[in-house]
Amino acid sequence: MTTPLSPTERTTVRRGRNRAQTDRAPMHALLADALVAHVGVVVGDHPVVLPVAFAVDLDGPDEGGTVYIHGSVAARWLTGAATRTVCVTVTEVDGLVAARSGFHHSMNYRSVVVIGEARLVEDPVEKARALTLTVDHMVPGRSATLRPHTRKEVAATSVLAVPLLEASMKVRTGGPVDEPDDVAAGVWGGVIPVRRTAAAPVAGDDSHDDAPPDVVRRAAGLA
Repeated sequence: MTTPLSPTERTTVRRGRNRAQTDRAPMHALLADALVAHVGVVVGDHPVVLPVAFAVDLDGPDEGGTVYIHGSVAARWLTGAATRTVCVTVTEVDGLVAARSGFHHSMNYRSVVVIGEARLVEDPVEKARALTLTVDHMVPGRSATLRPHTRKEVAATSVLAVPLLEASMKVRTGGPVDEPDDVAAGVWGGVIPVRRTAAAPVAGDDSHDDAPPDVVRRAAGLA
């Protein structure tokens, strides 16, 4: 049986419960769709929240699946987060909700919050797989067209694994929710859809071929 979302006290949605998701499928879909995660960690005497590329392995070794984040071995925030509780947040904005009053302006969004103890990935096989998943998360199928990671590259990279067990998700959809008097006043209200799109690939100055491969064209929505 699949573990439901919000299985713990600290990931239980308390405000806006009508927007809370209880099934893991929408979370998995968002994690597959999004490109950037924000990781909250405590460094020394203060917290920091940093944007990172990430990857997800739903069949990973951690309970509920694994989200991987990576960085340089010299990144103190990353290596210092090992064995400590971190917060990973992923958000996509789907629309700007223009209401009839400033108070009721909002956004349509999908947002996931994952809380868990970060594990420093030390097994070279798992680490290489996490890095490959990260490449393919950005450009699906790209890793198969590249040479394997070298031992030096793997050694120079730190990878954190965070269990997907403790997670919550909220989603807002639909139009503005206005006061009846504001609607009657006749001011326009509605939603401005927001979509992430990719432009045509641009070859690097030192590229041997200006024509991008199929996996790159697909990532740009051209194939």
